[in-house]
This record gives sequence, C-alpha cells and structure tokens, in this order.
Amino acid sequence: MSLSMYDASVPAFLQGLKGLNTVLAKAEAHAEARKIEPAALLQARLYPDMFSLTRQVQIATDFAKGAAGRLAGAELPVYEDAETSFEELKARVAKAAAFIEGLDPAAFEGSETRQVSLKRRGETVTFTGKDYLLNKAQPNFWFHVTTAYAILRHNGVELSKSDYMGG
Repeated sequence: MSLSMYDASVPAFLQGLKGLNTVLAKAEAHAEARKIEPAALLQARLYPDMFSLTRQVQIATDFAKGAAGRLAGAELPVYEDAETSFEELKARVAKAAAFIEGLDPAAFEGSETRQVSLKRRGETVTFTGKDYLLNKAQPNFWFHVTTAYAILRHNGVELSKSDYMGG
C-alpha cells in the first residue's frame, strides 16, 4: 500500500504544531518566572536580518494550513498576522491545527498530481501536489518551526527535543 498525501502531510503538520505550542508555552512560563518582558522573546531573532519569533510562528502556521488546505482543495482561512503575545500565538497555532484536523482525508485523494499554483512576488509558480508538499511546504514549515525553537533555546528557554517533537 502506498503512502497517501493525507498521511504524508496532516500528521506531520499536526505534530509540528503541537511541538510549536509546547515551546511557546514554555517560553511564556520562562518569561514569567524570570520577570522577562514577553516582547523581548517575541521579537527575538537569531540574527538581525532574520524574522522574529512571532513572524516565524506566523509563517509556520501559514505553511501548515496552506499546504493541507490546498492539497484538500479547501478554502484557506486568512489570519491577520497581528499577534503580539504568547497567548495570541498559541491561539493561532490552535486555529491552524483545528483547521487541519477538520479536513476530510478523502479530499486529499489524487492531490499528488493536482496542480497547486502560488503567486509569489508577482509571479505564479505551479507545482504538482506531491512536489509542492515535499519540496516547498514541508521544508519551509519545518524551517520556521525549527527557527522558532532555536530562537527560544538561544535565549535561555529550557527546551528539549521532545518539546520540539510535540512529545
């Protein structure tokens, strides 16, 4: 039996979002326990030309809900990118997970060959569903989840691999 597009996407996105929620909760507790202004962590970056923690979370959730939704042929929810607190970021992660969990596995059938078109910087780029998932969406999702983890770890939040993995 071959691996379905649903099985190749939804469980991984949900696992990553669960881990992201865990590291955000630990960061919030870390800031509170050490009397650190939450904005110091929310706006932290690994390097000045990189996105902040807040933006990393926004992009990760966009890739998760966008990829799963596009593969299922669903209308994508739009989030305003206006989060300014750990609570709001965790709510965003929860919304993305709930959207993905609500997708019908049957809607993913045939999506490996379905065309996925994205408009980026004024250009339309088209992929097969399989190429989009494996070469665009998942690598970008994991990059932003990993970078969020790294920002927090770099700033002293005590995190483990199992936190990252959603364990």
